[in-house]
Amino acid sequence: MSESYYPHKTILITGGAQGIGLGMAYRFAQEGATVVIADNDEEAGRQAEQWLQGQGYQALFVRCDVSREEEVQALMRQVGEKYKSLDALINNAGIADPFQGPLQELEMAAFDKMLAVNLRGPLLCARYALPLLQQAEHPAILNISSTRAFMSEPDTFAYSASKGGLEALTHALAVSLARERVRVNAIAPGWIEVGEWKKAEDKYAPQHTKEDREQHPAGRVGEPNDIAEAALFLCSDKAGFITGQSIIIDGGMSVKMIYA
Repeated sequence: MSESYYPHKTILITGGAQGIGLGMAYRFAQEGATVVIADNDEEAGRQAEQWLQGQGYQALFVRCDVSREEEVQALMRQVGEKYKSLDALINNAGIADPFQGPLQELEMAAFDKMLAVNLRGPLLCARYALPLLQQAEHPAILNISSTRAFMSEPDTFAYSASKGGLEALTHALAVSLARERVRVNAIAPGWIEVGEWKKAEDKYAPQHTKEDREQHPAGRVGEPNDIAEAALFLCSDKAGFITGQSIIIDGGMSVKMIYA
């Protein structure tokens, strides 16, 4: 990306305090954007805000549980009062715990919570961010999905359903918001290593085996920057003719034929 695009632009990243979200926040900030990090983990959010500000970047943390409508409304009010408009909303917040046990043991409260955060949250954020997006010249929404929207391991009902729903929500929003000039796309990451992008107490050094690396046609496990670079493009006017699409970024794993 050219460093001339993102200065004077405001990017809101939900779940931006750790992992892929923090990786995206860092790259957008490097490109000159003002980054708003919305996250339910206040400790992680404050650390992320201080880390970015300490490097001279424009960053603001706002605590928000995206599954709660009143908190999403409050988040957007705060963004509107401070920045007046929003150039991009990145719906990244999610419960990243795919395995919830066999079907006969599945707790429906856990299923409902997963869908509330992973699917209802992006819808709420899009709804209440829309007036701010309408003030931008080239507004965009980017949903962070998962390759688990398209393929599954056993006992991943809630996570797979939530990400599959997010894929469908992406094209529904793209068609519906076209009249508002808002483009909507998705990125579906595969295995992205986030050990070095956790809050201080949870950081760990990645330990990948040769098998871990070589099962990816690209020859390695993914990194947050792999997602961030695509996000920079999709949220810019360079992607002005792309909407309603989902890009899989998984090192080629999902296209590899496997025979048992």
